[in-house]
Order: sequence, then C-alpha cells, then structure tokens
Amino acid sequence: MTAFLNQLPALIGVIVGVLGTLLTARLNDRAQWERALSVRWDERRLDAYTEFGRTLKEVHLLAHRLTASSRPSSRAHPIDRATGLELIAQADAQQTKAWEAVLLLGDADTVAAAREWRWAVLQLERAARGLADDDFDWVAAVRRADEGRDGFYVAARASLTVGRGDVTQARWLTDRQMNA
Repeated sequence: MTAFLNQLPALIGVIVGVLGTLLTARLNDRAQWERALSVRWDERRLDAYTEFGRTLKEVHLLAHRLTASSRPSSRAHPIDRATGLELIAQADAQQTKAWEAVLLLGDADTVAAAREWRWAVLQLERAARGLADDDFDWVAAVRRADEGRDGFYVAARASLTVGRGDVTQARWLTDRQMNA
C-alpha cells in the first residue's frame, strides 16, 4: 500500500496531463471548426452579394439602354424596345433569385442597404417600361440608385470584414458627368 501511495502523485500527474491534453485538443478542434465554418459562410455571403450586385446592375444598365433614345445626353447604347423589355424581364428574374440569397445570408445592415438599392433600381426599371410618374426625374433617380449601390457595397464589405477604404462611386460618377 505504501508503494501505491508513493506513486499516487505521479499517477495523478499522468491523469491530469491526459485530461489537459484532451481538453486542449478539444478546444483546438472546436476553434478550427468554427474558423472553417466562418470562412465557408463568408464565401457564400460573398457569392450572394456578388450575384445580387451583378444582376441588379444588369437591370440598371438595361434601363439606361431602353431610355437612351429619349435622353439626348445619354451615353448608353440604345436597344430595341422589344428586345430590351425581354432582357430586362430576364435580368429581373435573375435579380429576384439573387435577392433570396441576400435575405438568407446577409446581415441586417446589408439586407437594408440591398433593399434601398433594389428600390432605387426598380424606379429606373419602371421608367424604362413607361410606368414612371409624370414628375419622374431620371437624373435624381440614377443618383439614388448610385448612392444605393454605394450603401450596399459599404454594408457588404463590413459584413465580410473587408478593409474599410472608401469605395463609393456616386460622387465620382456625378463629378464625371458634370465635367463631360
């Protein structure tokens, strides 16, 4: 019994060492799994934000092309009305699908910013379809859409923890139009 009691501290040390190793391994595995999960969701969020931006910008550009012939200062390449309406319908369908991914994966700020941009582009689309109100101001509507895009990209970059630099385009686009 005395031999057992003499070896008891060593035995306790081995047990504590094994438990410490198991606990450390468990915590490391959990941290690694959480990092991998975070990266996977960030990749999916990035894909969702990119697809939404691409499809909404397509609707925006088609609205410009559909209205180009009625806006003398337009730089957009005019498109045949029937073809344009078909393309805008297709782009709108793709944008609607992309919107669902943003709703599912986006944080509250990004979804709110996406909603604002989407509403602003919808006003351009309505004008292109001939459904705008009589007091519709194309220049102001384009500015709202550009500012909506800026807000979306700022929120999306924050959601993805991308660097915070200024990536806004609305002010630059307005300055460019005035100097042209």
